[in-house]
Order: sequence, then structure tokens, then C-alpha cells
Amino acid sequence: MDKNVIVVNHPLLNHKIALLRDVNTAMKQFREIVCEVSTLLAYEALKDVPVEAREVTTPLESVTQYVVKENSVAIVPVLRAGLGMVNGVLALLPTAEVGHIGIYRDPETLEAKEYYCKLPENIADKKVIVLDPMLATGASACAAISMLKSKGCKDIKLMSILAAPQGIDKVRNSHRDVQVFLACVDRGLNGNGYIVPGFGDAGNRLFGTK
Repeated sequence: MDKNVIVVNHPLLNHKIALLRDVNTAMKQFREIVCEVSTLLAYEALKDVPVEAREVTTPLESVTQYVVKENSVAIVPVLRAGLGMVNGVLALLPTAEVGHIGIYRDPETLEAKEYYCKLPENIADKKVIVLDPMLATGASACAAISMLKSKGCKDIKLMSILAAPQGIDKVRNSHRDVQVFLACVDRGLNGNGYIVPGFGDAGNRLFGTK
């Protein structure tokens, strides 16, 4: 596996993935687990977040402590399923700014189609985390990353929960400078471009719509 593809192997993550896979997991629980998994992944993805020194006064004395640099991080969910990951990241870093990129997959060609983009000011100067829970063909993630690069972004990471090898390969071939953080790599894609065994359509299961 490419050194820039980090699969976070942890018993808690594995347990939560099992619950996400289960067809009997209801929408509310599915949404909560996606949020929890996103928090665990964000802990790894944000290890190199920009920091700055700050003098802090404790009840006993003053000490120099490193804190996250203000306005240094933005998270960008790929609509709509990426929205399910936002609160999980904000639980760790509530000051992160949030942009949105709207992309849908053409059901015939499986190609990514862009329809919306709203990004924080000065995003080119920030560390950007793209959120896309399922890295299937990789088309949507690559389109989002390309859109961010067109805005001048140079420090981009991708966080996904499940990935197919095909999606990983597409991101690595198109954007070798982007680190990818995953909870699990599945077997591959079916004829409709869905990850198998996977957990179905993440957007449908998060929001109860098709």
C-alpha cells in the first residue's frame, strides 16, 4: 500500500464498521456511528495540524503550551453523504471552517458531475480535509480535490470510511500529493459501481432518501 494511504486499524473502528455494514442498523444509529468513525479518523488525519505557542496560566504557574493555529483548517464534505462526517470532525476541532462541494455520480457513466461549490475565505492558505465516506470509483473525490486545487489549495487530505482498491488507485494516480485516511479497504466494486461488501448507499442510509 502507498505510504500516503493510511488505513487506521483499531478494534473500535472495526466494531463500528460491522454495525455500519448491518442491513438492520437503523438510520439514527447509522448516522451516529458515521459521526463516531469520523472522529476517530480525524484524530489521525489532524496529527500534523498547524500549531502555535501560547502562554497559559494554570492555578500554580504559567506555562508555554502549543495550540491549534486559528483559521488554519477547513473541512470540505462532498455533498451529500460527506455531510454525515462533518460533526464527527467538529467534535475534535470545533473551530474548523466548513466548505461544501456538490458532486453527483452519473448513473449511466459513473462520472462525477459538479453542481455546487462554496468554500471558506482564504482556503488556499489552510489545511483542507475532504470528507467522502465511500471511496468507490474515486471520481467524486478526485473531482473535489481538483476543484480545491483550482482554488489554490496545496495542503489537502482525504478522509473516507470505506474504500475500494479502484478508488484508491484513481486518487493516487490523479493526486499523489494527497494523503488518504481510511477505516477499511473492501474487496472491490460491483457492476453498478458500489463498494462490496460495503454498507450500501451512505447518503440513503444517513438521510433516509434515495
